[in-house]
Amino acid sequence: MSDLGDRPISALVSQGWEVKNYFASLGSSGTIEHCFHMARRTENKVVRLREKMMGKGVVAEELDV
Repeated sequence: MSDLGDRPISALVSQGWEVKNYFASLGSSGTIEHCFHMARRTENKVVRLREKMMGKGVVAEELDV
């Protein structure tokens, strides 16, 4: 899980990452998951976001590609 705060995509864009692609799907927990393909120079990652099951905010998971 990532510690990018409540606006993880904005935080990554401010660090020089670019959104290359986006899609949403129904996750295994029954909530909508938003997935972003991010790129910076030769680096690529997928960032998956979903709402927290309990409480407010989002859970961000970063996967290096």
